[in-house]
Amino acid sequence: MPQKLNLALVALAGLLGTAAASAADSVLLSEGRTHLRSGETREWSQFAAGKPDGRQLDLRFVAQANANEATLFIRQDDVRHNWFVELNGVRLGKLFLMEADLIHTLAIPAGAIKDGGNTLSILPPRDNDDIMLHDISITSRPVAEVLRETSLSVRVTDSAGERELPCRLTIVNAQGSLASLTGTSNTPALAVRPGVVYTGNGRAEIGLPAGEYTVYASRGFEWSVATQKVQIATGASTRLELQLDHAVPTPGWASCDTHVHTFTHSRHGDATIDERMLTLAGEGIELPVAADHNLHIDYAEAARRMGVADWFTPVTGNEVTTPTGHFNIFPVEPDARAPDFRITSWPHLMTALRATPNVRVVVLNHPRNVHNGFQPFASTNFNAVTGENLRGPEFTFDAMEVMNSSAQQSDFMLVYRDWFALLNFGYRITAVGSSDGHDVSRYIVGQGRTYIACADGNPGRIDVAEASSNLVAGRALVSMGLLADLKVNNRFRVGDTATNLGPEITVSVQVLAPPWTGATNVTLFANGVKLKEQTLRGTSGTTTWIIPRPAHDVHLVAIATGPGVTAPYWAIPRPYQPASRDWTGRVIASTNPIWLDADGDGRFTAARGYARRLVQEHGAASPGLITALGQYDEAVAAQAASFCAGAGISFEGPELVALLEFGADQVRRGFSQFAATWQDAEQSEAACESD
Repeated sequence: MPQKLNLALVALAGLLGTAAASAADSVLLSEGRTHLRSGETREWSQFAAGKPDGRQLDLRFVAQANANEATLFIRQDDVRHNWFVELNGVRLGKLFLMEADLIHTLAIPAGAIKDGGNTLSILPPRDNDDIMLHDISITSRPVAEVLRETSLSVRVTDSAGERELPCRLTIVNAQGSLASLTGTSNTPALAVRPGVVYTGNGRAEIGLPAGEYTVYASRGFEWSVATQKVQIATGASTRLELQLDHAVPTPGWASCDTHVHTFTHSRHGDATIDERMLTLAGEGIELPVAADHNLHIDYAEAARRMGVADWFTPVTGNEVTTPTGHFNIFPVEPDARAPDFRITSWPHLMTALRATPNVRVVVLNHPRNVHNGFQPFASTNFNAVTGENLRGPEFTFDAMEVMNSSAQQSDFMLVYRDWFALLNFGYRITAVGSSDGHDVSRYIVGQGRTYIACADGNPGRIDVAEASSNLVAGRALVSMGLLADLKVNNRFRVGDTATNLGPEITVSVQVLAPPWTGATNVTLFANGVKLKEQTLRGTSGTTTWIIPRPAHDVHLVAIATGPGVTAPYWAIPRPYQPASRDWTGRVIASTNPIWLDADGDGRFTAARGYARRLVQEHGAASPGLITALGQYDEAVAAQAASFCAGAGISFEGPELVALLEFGADQVRRGFSQFAATWQDAEQSEAACESD
């Protein structure tokens, strides 16, 4: 692969020299598509066709020196790591860190362009990254002047035209790229990035280069999207009045993002605390949890300062960021001492987390992500079939991220299967969704979110204690572009134990979506095993199944999915730490469990509880055990396999192999699933020891 792509722009040299003397002209340095790759392998399967054009781009041109500030425009796409931009060896800045098609603007200081030969370079990072560059141009005018060629005034209200709404404005040019733009002094309370403006009061004054644009107004998952095309000439001003419908009303469910960051306190990403307030209000989050690293941060004053305190109730929290995992705790007293983030023993860490004044909820964040060389649910630490903590004691956190929109998995069901295993072990761990948002626009705050059952009639005064208690009790729904709710016998809801069940059970799943997303299927899981699946047509609807009462207790969970959003106002991001070059974007919704007391003893027994009893009654790996397991599902069989392994039974021994030949299908599946994870753990441990 070539290391550099050198373009000597002889044909443009004279034109650029002329442009230096004429403030009105722009010069195109590069057009068409240029594919750069910083590493040795393609990042995504979409880059499989054809070879990259190079690792580094050097554009050579002849010009006259610029006496005043000039402006560099770069159309870029799929930038995941830091690519630096230099002119004649002097750094101008870097490409905008975002995996979207956008126009990036950089100032060229006076005197940076030399008389004669010049070189504009785009330099690669050390990390592997495929990026696309399109048109690159220079205009001799300053950035502030270029971005104020036109003025666009926007006002966004509800459908009645009565209430101005905090919202996100997304603006793309005629080519579909996020546009270069700026806010104006008339509306200073804006969060502005390429093609994106968040406003806390529904009003924005925006400066743009002259041209044709499409303007989208949005307000997160629950609201419609308003669209308007505009053509704005140099020196002209345009006004837009846009209205949004509350397309997915959620009375009694507060929209919560349990994992929110600011650059001000976390020191990475780019959203200041003031900008974060605008993005939270603009995406319709009613209960944001501050999760800056190892700090207790209270957003209340910032929310008042930015005029959005009536739109949400901020929750002081802390992402306790340790060498052995990240945990969100909330609510906490802002002035309380933060837990010691150097603790690596989870029992000691949990004690420190719980000792923090006022804490009601402890959430395990992104359990499949690697930080500081540690992955909480690596095969050496966690059995993904039985939910066992291989590092020692049982888990004691209250909730776990199954959906983190900024840190998705290549296989979105991976963490769900982990969670099912925990439930089958006997844990009551609540599934949550979050955004892990650090940025204004690169990752959208509140894209992954959790709906918590509580009174939400006044978003600025939600009872945090009530919401926290209901979250721990499992009265919560996970959402990323869809919302799914589950009922049993039209009476029991998520978090409930369904008792006094008849021979048949009615299970209904309601799926809700705004007009700009939609669900294509909904699946019902019992103990993590697919029980029912239904294809859906349309954005919303209710699916009802009548199922026979199971022979033993099971937990029911529903998951709905649909095609991923690709529109620029809410595009679903790719996985943060991908395990594959192939990826399919989806919108996803899931419920928390309804616990079926199917055996009628008035309480819920988890799969591991049944397995323990059966092994005690029949002995490990006995004919009686294999026969008895035939009355149970594969989740119980997998837990029984764990007890057999603990008793020293070999899964490759002829006795067990012979017994399983006569076992029911679900029994063989359960033992096989456990045996695979057991072998994986042993191989991983051996590999670590050899290293």
